[in-house]
Amino acid sequence: MSKSLLIVESPTKARTIRRYLGPSYLVKASLGHIKDLPKSKMGVSVDRGFCAEYKVIPGKQKILDELKKAADQSEDVFLALDPDREGEAIAWHIAEELGRDERVIRRVLFNEITKKGIAEGLSNPLELNARLYESQQARRILDRLVGYEISPILWKKVRRGLSAGRVQSVALRLIVDRDDEIGRFVPEEYWRLLVQLESEGSPPPFVARYVSGKGRKGDVDTGEVAARVKAELESAAFKVAKVERKERKRQAPPPFITSRLQQEAARRFRFTAKRTMMIAQQLYEGVELGEEGSLGLITYMRTDSVRVSDDAVEEVRNFIVERFGKEALPDKPNAFKSRKSAQDAHEAIRPTSVALTPEQVGKHLTPDQRKLYKLIWQRFVACQMKPAVFDQTAVTIEAGSHVLRANGSVQRFAGWLEVLSDADPTAEPGTNGSEDDEDVSEQLPLLEVGEVLRLGSQGISAEQKFTQPPSKFTEGTLIRELEERGIGRPSTYATILSTIQDRKYVAKEDGKLFPSDLGRLVTERLVQHFPRILDVDFTASMEESLDAIEEGKGNWVELLENFYLPFHKDVVLALREMKDVRSLAEESGEVCEQCSKPMVVKWGRNGKFLACSAYPSCRNTKELEERGAVPSEPVDIQCEECSKPMVRKRGRFGEFLACSGYPECKATRSMPTGIHCPKPSCPGELVERRTKRGRVFFGCSEFKRNACDFVVWSTPVAQTCPDCGATFLVIASSRGGNRTLKCAAEGCGFKRSESA
Repeated sequence: MSKSLLIVESPTKARTIRRYLGPSYLVKASLGHIKDLPKSKMGVSVDRGFCAEYKVIPGKQKILDELKKAADQSEDVFLALDPDREGEAIAWHIAEELGRDERVIRRVLFNEITKKGIAEGLSNPLELNARLYESQQARRILDRLVGYEISPILWKKVRRGLSAGRVQSVALRLIVDRDDEIGRFVPEEYWRLLVQLESEGSPPPFVARYVSGKGRKGDVDTGEVAARVKAELESAAFKVAKVERKERKRQAPPPFITSRLQQEAARRFRFTAKRTMMIAQQLYEGVELGEEGSLGLITYMRTDSVRVSDDAVEEVRNFIVERFGKEALPDKPNAFKSRKSAQDAHEAIRPTSVALTPEQVGKHLTPDQRKLYKLIWQRFVACQMKPAVFDQTAVTIEAGSHVLRANGSVQRFAGWLEVLSDADPTAEPGTNGSEDDEDVSEQLPLLEVGEVLRLGSQGISAEQKFTQPPSKFTEGTLIRELEERGIGRPSTYATILSTIQDRKYVAKEDGKLFPSDLGRLVTERLVQHFPRILDVDFTASMEESLDAIEEGKGNWVELLENFYLPFHKDVVLALREMKDVRSLAEESGEVCEQCSKPMVVKWGRNGKFLACSAYPSCRNTKELEERGAVPSEPVDIQCEECSKPMVRKRGRFGEFLACSGYPECKATRSMPTGIHCPKPSCPGELVERRTKRGRVFFGCSEFKRNACDFVVWSTPVAQTCPDCGATFLVIASSRGGNRTLKCAAEGCGFKRSESA
């Protein structure tokens, strides 16, 4: 009985750790939680101090028996579960089952799964953290109380099988509220005037933007005003009134925390939060690196702290000097401040060693692992580099009573942008009502105050614009919103997003989240009858209370008592007063084709549908398109199976064509693009298709019938290439209101940027 037992969550983590510890340690995996509240009942005794009835999870008894047997054969037992609330709960439950009163069981924390990280954890064993466990238990019981008391109401009043979550319901409300805000938005017209100007002695020409008349910001809100201002500018004398030159620094971004990693992975790779966390977990637990064996490549990935260890800072500073030169290294290490609510027990997400470059380890990684590791590695190196430096010039130009402005910016020193050139770490999601209306930014000629300018060959352009509504949430921007409002914690964001989509409360289309009719209905009912639970500020304050328990500043039973009494009163009232949606009927404006009575919108097992108001004498029903769906519009294409007209529909993966003879004929086909397949003699055209993993591409419609394998991975546009004559171009990128079109033909390098 000389071995020590060390228990972790996953077999991958166990395999990596086993490599470093050798035969003196027995390393076992619990495969996650071994105990939880029962599924068949609430499992919480409200009248007995919220005592929780934890049971061994079905299928886990065999694993638990193996852990008990291994513990009986070992002198020491170490619980090396993840260093967070969930990990502490797993450790606590395992300790209870192994008999913590009968043997010494110690807790160890591994911030990184490396030889150094494991040695540090084992040399500093800890007692089980009761405060952390109580905080997790309070959260688990809160969620159980909400779910088990509200869900039956939704089953009875809305539809069987529905459920509600304490935090997920608030996230759903944010999406519904944003959708309502977009629906209420009224676009306002405005005009953008751009003037190309030239200097006598300092070419090239540059563009200035009209900003005001008579010294005040001018609202050019109609075509008539725009035409008048344009005419006045065409006859005006242009003179440089003010030139401001200054140096602008763009500071290095902090290393990643969980939410920022999820946001950036969504922005760059369109990864879901769940996918990002799954890949990060793999990189943390260990990846096989050939002869070197399994190694953890990043530190623990659930953190909201930007703190970095002194050793890691010293290593990356030495690396920066070696790779980029002394001029790239600041005199002192860059320091970053965590949010007030951040739990500072863990470091930021960083590579376990900066020497493990993406180029060195990339050949051993999957494509997704390679992308995410490179992102984390680059961000960590960049965070300890000097700021990027720009020379910025702002020029004010007078033209009679009108004022124009031009901005110029030239990068003088790359700094951290040398390693992270395509990053956008400071960008905030667009929430204002208009598109970017900043001054046109370009390299300006050398101008002096008093200098007279003349109109360039392109003259003055006046473009009609309209203010834009707020953008729909993406997973990345919703995570940012939840984080800024203090809702949820790093370990919960991925679960929140996947839950509301799995429950069909939210759908995702082109990366944007929008509420389904069901999600909107559930939200309306919950806001009406449970205003406190659905209140964003209340949910945020609850997170602060849970943090206070972890810090030893609050009592978990007292928190639950204060929450449950008013909550249960709302439950009793909702059971009595919430309207049963199955008895509701909304006017539809349609007439029954069988009896000419009005059709009404009703709710059924599969959502909304149209039913005759004369029921039960007339039982006619019809499908009703989901809110936001494209109506079933006829198109000038015949069904290949029955020759009936096809109609345009919208499904889970976007628009498609379906036979109008449904349900007798169930033929469907992809939406055509109107672009013929470029392969010689092929009669097909390009249609939108998807891979098994949901990635969009465009392939020939004859791929099944005539085995045409032509595909293109960018969106095609029916424009002829001016260089080689190809029948279409593709959209290479689309950012900031501009898009780049390029030719997809092999050997042709044509590329053109233009307004989208």
